[in-house]
Amino acid sequence: MATRSTNRSGEEMVGTRRRADIERECRSLERSTPFARGAASGYAWALGRDREGPVTGVHTEGPPGVDLLTAEVDAAVVRLEEQPGRSVPHDHIQGVHDALAWVCGHTETRPA
Repeated sequence: MATRSTNRSGEEMVGTRRRADIERECRSLERSTPFARGAASGYAWALGRDREGPVTGVHTEGPPGVDLLTAEVDAAVVRLEEQPGRSVPHDHIQGVHDALAWVCGHTETRPA
């Protein structure tokens, strides 16, 4: 079971981001492309809405901890290397990767 963390202001954190920021990013996605649906899937899992990791299928109760978020990013990297470029599975996994990489603080670039 994941432990919930808060920042100094008492705001709930998911990975290295404020939960409210992830919620806002998730709401703003268009979801008309495999990439955007993948990003939405990554956000939903990070927020604890989905119980299975979008790449590995690992089961979680509530939001996953940073260790599982990072493992899912790593699994996405491996899957991206296996998938042909610009295919539906590739674009979906790229969306998952980019969303979770942002949640984990690996990048400041939000999926778009």
